[in-house]
Amino acid sequence: MKLAEPEYERGVFINCPFNEDYQPLFEAVLFAVYQCGFVPHSSLEVDDSSQVRIEKITTAIGACRLAVHDISRVELDAATLLPRFNMPLELGIFLGAKSFGGGMQKRKACVILDTERYRFTRFISDIAGQDIRAHEADPARAIEQVRNFLGTHIPPGTLLPSGRTIWERYAEFRAELGGNCRRMRLDPVRLSFRDLTTLITGWLDEHPLPA
Repeated sequence: MKLAEPEYERGVFINCPFNEDYQPLFEAVLFAVYQCGFVPHSSLEVDDSSQVRIEKITTAIGACRLAVHDISRVELDAATLLPRFNMPLELGIFLGAKSFGGGMQKRKACVILDTERYRFTRFISDIAGQDIRAHEADPARAIEQVRNFLGTHIPPGTLLPSGRTIWERYAEFRAELGGNCRRMRLDPVRLSFRDLTTLITGWLDEHPLPA
């Protein structure tokens, strides 16, 4: 089904690890995307056991013109000693959709994040021509990189709040998260994707930036 143009234009596919170690970066990226006026999408947002994971990924990618791909956790698993290639796979699917898709899909754009700017050349040399952005495993830097990327995909003459402003607002959101979870009878350490995005959008609605 073809999505309405505004929904596709504002959609941002988030490709990153979904584990406890990465959670601070994941939450910061989600907050930044919403603060910039876009809508993050992920394979986590639909819980459907009848749909295999790769279908969830391709559906989410197809629904979004933009994407944030974080390849910083392509490293050996401590238990198996094998590398984790989910993130490069999803990046490849996104680039393939842009190259071989029709219509709106050809207008896709993305930012690729890593801990260091050129570290990726040691394990994914095929994307050596891409402009990789470093976040240094720092949520504040990740927010800045996402903000700068999304700032190139807004109407001319409009501006986004600075990365520092978004980081400060994210810190306020985090400080209030425990209390908000208690009021809504949620466990702050076991939030689903939908729980987290609802909490973020609710907080942003209650704390608008000054006009």
